Amino acid sequence: AVYMKTATEVGGDYYDFHVGMDGTLTVVIGDATGHGMKAGTMVTTTKSLFSSHASNPDILFTFQEITRCIKYMNMQMLSMCLSIIKIKGNKMHISAAGMPPALIYRSKTKTVEEIVLKGMPLGAFQDFPYQLKETEIFTGDTLLLMSDGLPEMFNKNKELFGYERVRVTYEKAADKNPEEIIQELKNAGADWSQTEIPDDDVTF
Repeated sequence: AVYMKTATEVGGDYYDFHVGMDGTLTVVIGDATGHGMKAGTMVTTTKSLFSSHASNPDILFTFQEITRCIKYMNMQMLSMCLSIIKIKGNKMHISAAGMPPALIYRSKTKTVEEIVLKGMPLGAFQDFPYQLKETEIFTGDTLLLMSDGLPEMFNKNKELFGYERVRVTYEKAADKNPEEIIQELKNAGADWSQTEIPDDDVTF
């Protein structure tokens, strides 16, 4: 299940899915630097590159290639934060370039696990040593990927929603179906901001 609300007419957030011939599910979520048309151009570029590399099992190679192409295109200080996950059977691989932590709800233990992978946005440095994490997921587990739009959402008192509130909101709904989890996160953001127009693109 996916939700995206853009701050301006052209958004800088991005998500996509790909199912390979061997059944591997690849999911990507990203956040371009800035807003508006420049960010939208970066999203279009990233979508094209993801389409070309989605079937490649090597996430880190894909990161290197996206960075190489962004640099070759001379995008003038623009970069792309990105997380890619690949799921085959119950094995999951994930890497992230400047994105918020991924949250996994473990149905068996009724706990939420945080996957923190630090790394520079793509397009910043050619050979940055990105981390790759392997884990397992099982029936009843859920996974939350997001841009920074919700955790960095302000209320009328200029207070941030924050990552801890995201986690608490997710924990309360994590055993529900994906659409219901999305709705809980949307409601929490709307209650917090009290406005229809977010300061930043919001995606999860």
